[in-house]
Amino acid sequence: MKGAAALALPALGMVAALAACKPPPTDETLARAAPAAQPVFASVPLASPETEGAVWAPSARGQGRILYGVPGEPALIALACAEGESGNGGTLTITRFSPADEGAEAMFALVGNGHVGRLPVDATKTGRRRVWQGTQDAESEEWEPLAGPRRLTATLPGAGMVEINPSLLPMALIQRCRSAKG
Repeated sequence: MKGAAALALPALGMVAALAACKPPPTDETLARAAPAAQPVFASVPLASPETEGAVWAPSARGQGRILYGVPGEPALIALACAEGESGNGGTLTITRFSPADEGAEAMFALVGNGHVGRLPVDATKTGRRRVWQGTQDAESEEWEPLAGPRRLTATLPGAGMVEINPSLLPMALIQRCRSAKG
């Protein structure tokens, strides 16, 4: 035991001497080592759109799609059904026509008719711009706020809150999509 302790003492001294050769780390060396990356920020949040007089209306693109907005102005929201494979119901896609940053993701909150739905949406390129879009199985309970006859709100962080006036069209489209078989 005495011999091992005698050997360990000089080795410990050598390690301490080597450590003394290098200066301790400083904030200066840390700042120098970190690359200067440009901060990435989301776009400036938009105000909630005016929805007085807004209505749901069938889309010219086909029976499985409806649009929500003020007549004579660009649509605010689209809801579309894609028929499912044989034996299965369809899927619903919701689009919020508001600018979205490339690669952005968010949760689109639907609140009303005694339900709360949270739909994941992504920045999706449509033509020359990116809008918010998400697809979910038509059977999902996340669609329930749209499946009733009363007013609801649709909120997307950075794109404001859309007040959705009562209409039977979303409820009818959701029911049709749930029973759609390919």
